[in-house]
Amino acid sequence: MDIQNILDTITADMQAMPDKGQVADYIPQLACVDPNQFGMAVALPDGTVFTAGDANTPFSIQSVSKVFTLTLALGRFGDQLWTRVGREPSGQPFNSILQLEHERGIPRNPFINAGALAVTDAILTGYQPKELLGELLRFVQDCADDDSIVINNAVAHSETLHGDRNMALAHFMAAHGNLENRPELTCGTYFHQCALQMSCAQLARAGRYLTAHPDAPHMVSLQRVRRINALMLTCGHYDASGDFAYRVGLPGKSGVGGAILAIAPGKAAICAWSPGLNDYGNSKLGTRAMERFAHMTGWSVFG
Repeated sequence: MDIQNILDTITADMQAMPDKGQVADYIPQLACVDPNQFGMAVALPDGTVFTAGDANTPFSIQSVSKVFTLTLALGRFGDQLWTRVGREPSGQPFNSILQLEHERGIPRNPFINAGALAVTDAILTGYQPKELLGELLRFVQDCADDDSIVINNAVAHSETLHGDRNMALAHFMAAHGNLENRPELTCGTYFHQCALQMSCAQLARAGRYLTAHPDAPHMVSLQRVRRINALMLTCGHYDASGDFAYRVGLPGKSGVGGAILAIAPGKAAICAWSPGLNDYGNSKLGTRAMERFAHMTGWSVFG
């Protein structure tokens, strides 16, 4: 299979698309990003990486970071984590407070914002925020085998200044006894977590451990790899998760920075990035590119 040719073909098609979506303008630092950028990378388990377009341009990975914090949390707490957060698709926008109210402060899954705050709060207990962020950063660097990955403090500051809705979610969970740390500490840690800055090539390399291939980095047990992939498939694209599973057929996690990380178990980790979003908060061109990639490669968890 000529992966490089596939990436080059998809990238040329995406760059020619007239409608590239809208950037996440509710976070000022993200509103400044040029929506005309598109990059794609495929990382094989042994670390070989194929790239096209703006695949080496750094961006804020935002909610894709939830995959890495969930991995840390499962490694620390195991199935005990599920007493604080569910495992079901939400069917609601990623920042919905309505569902959280109905379910008495227990978020539906770890990939919506409330669920990610619960996960961050769990792993924050016993740490200072800087200590936990240092551990998270080292974990992501180890996954990607790249010490140059950093947290973009300007993006984190921008999110902190405009994070009222996430603060509301945290306070609501605290009112229901599902937060162990002060809401401002949990949210501050979460904002910095989302501000992890990576390129397509780095993010694809970081995702290799989820392929469960013998040549990939072994960062967590294979049983937990399967569970993380299952949650990515059913919940990774918020209230468009079913559509992504239908069109692409691979576990994937999106972020409002425009990135999508998808996993072809046993084969590769794939990242597409374009800052313009669709109505569900997922990358518009990234979603189309992943669908094209799955069609051209025949890669799918459904055979």
